[in-house]
Amino acid sequence: MENMAEAAVKELRSTVSSGKTKSYEWRISQLKAILKIVTHHENEIIEALRSDLDKPEHEAFIHEIFSVVSSCKLALKELRRWMKPQKVKTGMLTFPSSGEIVPEPLGVVLVISTWNYPFLIAVDPVIGAIAAGNAVVLKPSEVAPATSALLSKLLGEYLDTSAVKVIEGAVPETTELLAQKWDKIMYTGNGRVARIVLAAAVKHLTPVILELGGKCPVVVDANINLKVTARRIISGKWGCNSGQTCISPDYILTTKEHAPKVVDALTAELEKFYGKDPLGSKDLSRIINIHHFDRLEKLMDDEKVSGKIVHGGQRDKTNLKIAPTILLDVEEDSLIMNEEIFGPLLPIVTVNKIEDSFGAINAKGKPLAAYLFTNDKTLKEEFVRSVSAGAIAINETALHFMEVGLPFGGVGESGMGSYHGKFSFDAFSHQKAVLRRGFVGEVSARYPPYAPWKLQLLKALVKGNIIEILRALLGW
Repeated sequence: MENMAEAAVKELRSTVSSGKTKSYEWRISQLKAILKIVTHHENEIIEALRSDLDKPEHEAFIHEIFSVVSSCKLALKELRRWMKPQKVKTGMLTFPSSGEIVPEPLGVVLVISTWNYPFLIAVDPVIGAIAAGNAVVLKPSEVAPATSALLSKLLGEYLDTSAVKVIEGAVPETTELLAQKWDKIMYTGNGRVARIVLAAAVKHLTPVILELGGKCPVVVDANINLKVTARRIISGKWGCNSGQTCISPDYILTTKEHAPKVVDALTAELEKFYGKDPLGSKDLSRIINIHHFDRLEKLMDDEKVSGKIVHGGQRDKTNLKIAPTILLDVEEDSLIMNEEIFGPLLPIVTVNKIEDSFGAINAKGKPLAAYLFTNDKTLKEEFVRSVSAGAIAINETALHFMEVGLPFGGVGESGMGSYHGKFSFDAFSHQKAVLRRGFVGEVSARYPPYAPWKLQLLKALVKGNIIEILRALLGW
């Protein structure tokens, strides 16, 4: 007997075989439907995010709703151009000929999303998959149940369910989905589950996009505007889901002399943003669940760092809230420096010279993002050149995610593949090479029986040297 996953894939493959999803009109209709979902159900989306994460409306709108609307509007505006075959120049060996690259849908794709941005991370890849002409199964995160249920309801009501399906559930349902043959899988989450996804994909040689995370460093130089720097670090850390964000600053690197000034600046701005009682602030998301709360407590209570807290540290287990917490001079072998924090804790590591921070970053796994605050042009250039990361932002944190013209993706342990805007369309497309020729322009030198003059002519053609081509043809 077929399970739900098998039945869904079977139906979607039938839809793809019919050619329905390839048409421009179908793609546009589905993108417009997604836009309608967001515009007509904004309040429901905000309420679901509040239920799952106690996410402030401000963050829910900017980070999730606005981002989906922007992505959808861009696809609607540019889709015809994205779908258009790209002409390429052809060489002397195939003359006369023409070449083009034709974007082709992959077929049936699986999107497994995560809980920290449960609406955005679910819908944004679906926009790219639909724009590219694919059928899609979306598996929302069961850790954000309110948003998962809402996605299932709204996508089922507004989209073509013969081509776009939502399958809710936890590990058993995900396991069933991963047992199926897909034309591409996109997974957003942690490295442990990513390895399970990749192992399942290998059985069918299925290509995979993995959006993971890592320890995103922030290098803070001296002689900068510390107030602006502090505000931007806070925005990217605590203003992004209380640090439960894959590109949130994970730790700060600065010099020993400058560290106290960084702490003072962060402390002053944190109090302005969240007040003297941050646990009571309505502008901070809560920790997603008790499991993650306990994990963060363990990091804070590690004997190597528990005495290093210089700001914050308050916690409310009943309401799953942890105050913005800064730790100074944490040891490299502590728990907090050896796993992605994914929460409201921010360690500060000191170095003798700011340039030493680059080596410290490269000694760890490649992060999803790396940040530098400086006015030094040489330092900026060296940072971009020497630090390997999914993305780099200078004098900013996390904001690169909002730019649809930039690819979003990791490298090494922080992931593989990228998406956003046109990059999403490309991620779910096969770039098919097409060469066109007529029946004139035959070159007998390509065919047996081979002879020295034929090889001479082919070498001349490869070089593109007209004189040598003529000499070969004339037998000189």
